[in-house]
Amino acid sequence: MTSAQDEKHTQLAKVEDVAAPGFSPEQHQLVREDLEIDDSEEASMLPSPVVAQTPRQKPKLTAAIIIPIWIVLSSSVIIYNNYLYNTLHFRYPVFVVTWHLTFAAIGTRILQRTTPLLDGVKDVSMSKDMFLKSILPIGFLFSGSLILSNTAYLYLSVSYIQMLKAFNAVAVLLVSWTFRISEPNRKLALIVLMISSGVAVASGGELKFNMFGFIVQAASVGFEAARLVMIEILLHGLKMDPLVSLHYYAPVCAFLNLAALPFTEGLAPFFELARIGPFILITNAAVAFLLNVAAVFLVGAASGLVLTLTGVFKDILLITGSTLIFGSTVTAIQVFGYSVALGGLVMFKLTGNKK
Repeated sequence: MTSAQDEKHTQLAKVEDVAAPGFSPEQHQLVREDLEIDDSEEASMLPSPVVAQTPRQKPKLTAAIIIPIWIVLSSSVIIYNNYLYNTLHFRYPVFVVTWHLTFAAIGTRILQRTTPLLDGVKDVSMSKDMFLKSILPIGFLFSGSLILSNTAYLYLSVSYIQMLKAFNAVAVLLVSWTFRISEPNRKLALIVLMISSGVAVASGGELKFNMFGFIVQAASVGFEAARLVMIEILLHGLKMDPLVSLHYYAPVCAFLNLAALPFTEGLAPFFELARIGPFILITNAAVAFLLNVAAVFLVGAASGLVLTLTGVFKDILLITGSTLIFGSTVTAIQVFGYSVALGGLVMFKLTGNKK
């Protein structure tokens, strides 16, 4: 085993924080960061350079540097998208997601040829059968999750959507139980009860509750949970970091979204491009892409416990920031309900770390 492979396995061992308790270590790796991060992936294998005698080492950043960067980028993606949809009134989530995925497909291929960040692509043996039976259906679920989650911002506040995302962990548990990937127990039942009750209380306290937006966000959670479990079932423990995953799925999802665009938003978003301007479009997609780059460094620099606490802090910071930037109102009932859900979410992630 090469030193690069040793380093890769060491990094992968650190990130079991968000997988359902009862999963194997390989399953922990597959489900982990996807509960926090919002973007895409497809593959193009490159031959080993004949002149390269030593593998390129991936650059490293300390946790003290990368954690603040990741928090800022993760929050910025959500705030920037909400600004685009509701302040600039560019209300075309299918187009925006398609553009993000196209940008990511191009960006990962540039990084593959110019940096060692996508050396993990060489470890993935992609066949036509795997693409049709695994990548394509998972890409469909990923595409649906991205479109629905972005559409929810047209109807719900950033703060409330962030509270609803606490239910992602419950959805993963329920889908994993359905497919018998993990077995329920009393502790998991308590976690499900805490998160579900907390989200229900927070929903009851939402002053601008919109049923359609709630259904859209709930559907997004369902798509995402199904995607995470399907990765384990269809890819049989194949490990891919956020950028390698983006490399594989971005072109697939972009193509699926592009095919759906004429039937959903038509030509309307293209007529609005001149008003929005290239600066907004490029920087919006660039922030989303940089989040995936930061995730690779975060995985390599932080332990599972640090990742868990970082995610919780980011959620609280984002809810607070959205109330200040967009004037969202968060009631005392919502604070109480979300605190309960957050407690269950922390229990879920810490339980996963101990497995």
